[in-house]
Amino acid sequence: MAAEKKQGKVKWFNNAKGYGFIEPPDEITGDVFVHYSAIEMDGFKTLDEGMEVEYELVSGPKGKQAEKVNRVQ
Repeated sequence: MAAEKKQGKVKWFNNAKGYGFIEPPDEITGDVFVHYSAIEMDGFKTLDEGMEVEYELVSGPKGKQAEKVNRVQ
């Protein structure tokens, strides 16, 4: 099954732990886990609270998670 492209807003991201959550615009799906390794950007991989991002929604071992995360320009 192909991954589904979505957009959302970063709810929070902890640089020390390397993960956080994205809040999708539709509250039906719930928050989406994001790991720093899924962030596609140069340099230090981090996300700021409130940042608009695009990502692929996939099923991970503990539920929904984001892959190929990019900042929305």
